[in-house]
Amino acid sequence: MASSLTSNDFQEGVDDEDAGRGLVSDENALQKHVAFFDRNNDGIIYPWETFQGFRAIGAGYLLSFISAFLINLGLSRKTRPGKTFSLETLMLGVEVKNIHMAKHGSDSGVYDSKGRFVSWKFEEIFAKFARTHSDALTSHELKAMLKANREPKDYRGWVASWTEWITLYNLCKDKGGLLKKETIRGVYDGSLFQQMEREKLATAGKKKE
Repeated sequence: MASSLTSNDFQEGVDDEDAGRGLVSDENALQKHVAFFDRNNDGIIYPWETFQGFRAIGAGYLLSFISAFLINLGLSRKTRPGKTFSLETLMLGVEVKNIHMAKHGSDSGVYDSKGRFVSWKFEEIFAKFARTHSDALTSHELKAMLKANREPKDYRGWVASWTEWITLYNLCKDKGGLLKKETIRGVYDGSLFQQMEREKLATAGKKKE
C-alpha cells in the first residue's frame, strides 16, 4: 500500500525515525482520539470523565466503570512522568498532551511514536485483513488482525489491543456484524465518539416527545 502514495502524502519535517511512513499533516490525531473524554476540557482526563464519556457513547454502567478504572490506571503514570506520589496522582488523571507516551505495543501502527496518524498503515489494515468486504472487518477478520499484530511476549500489549478493538466492535458493529472502515477512521480522529453522543442524545430526545 505504501508504494501507491505520492510525496504529497508525506508530512514535512518529521523525525528520521518516522521518515517515509506516509504521515498526514495532523500532529494531534491521538490527542483528538482521547480529547472526547476530557469532559471539562482542562487537558486532564480523570476516571469519572472516562466513565461519563463511555456512558455518552452508549456503553452500559458496568463496562463504563471497568473501562474508566482500567484505562486511567494504565495510562495515568505514563502520561504524567516525574509526578511524585500524592493525592493528585491517586486521582489517576491522564494528560491529553502526553497521551503518546502511553502508546502500547502490539497495536496497528496507525498512530506513530508521536501520536500522528499514519495513513498507509490505516489502509494496510483493510488490504491485509478485509477479505469479505473491502471496506469492513468481520469478527473473524478483526481477531486475525489482532493475532498478526502481536509482538513476542508483549502480553500487556496483547490485552490492551484486544480490549480496545473488541470493545469497539461490540459498540459499533452494524446489523450485519461488520465494523466499517469509516467507523474505524472516526475512532482514530475522535469524530466517531462525538457522532455517537449526538445520536444517543437525539434518540433520548425522541423518547421524551
